[in-house]
Amino acid sequence: QVQLVESGGGLVQPGGSLRLSCAASGSIFSIHAMGWYRQAPGKQRELVASITSGISTNYADSVKGRSTIWRDNAKNAVYLQMNSLKPEDTAVYYCYTTGRVVVAGGPTDFVSWGQGTQVTVSS
Repeated sequence: QVQLVESGGGLVQPGGSLRLSCAASGSIFSIHAMGWYRQAPGKQRELVASITSGISTNYADSVKGRSTIWRDNAKNAVYLQMNSLKPEDTAVYYCYTTGRVVVAGGPTDFVSWGQGTQVTVSS
């Protein structure tokens, strides 16, 4: 019902920057929170950053101060700018969103995930 399309991953050198983008489409009634999780090999998925409809943001301690999340409500999109990247930032990054979709019985809650985009920080 809600599809997320991510872009912006890739290979970057330590100290470099990249921007991840994610756009939601479908029978969206409203979007509450949007954000990014990541999962490195052999590790659990962890929250990187999130932003609510009220523009309240939350960052993992590991990226705080060198990452910025923002959203474009008109485009149902969320972005994550990451600077001063480190090898430990290497992971698959997943976009997610929560909100309500339009269904026959009326709006209902949803949670959707993107397919993931690989970020590799290496020289």
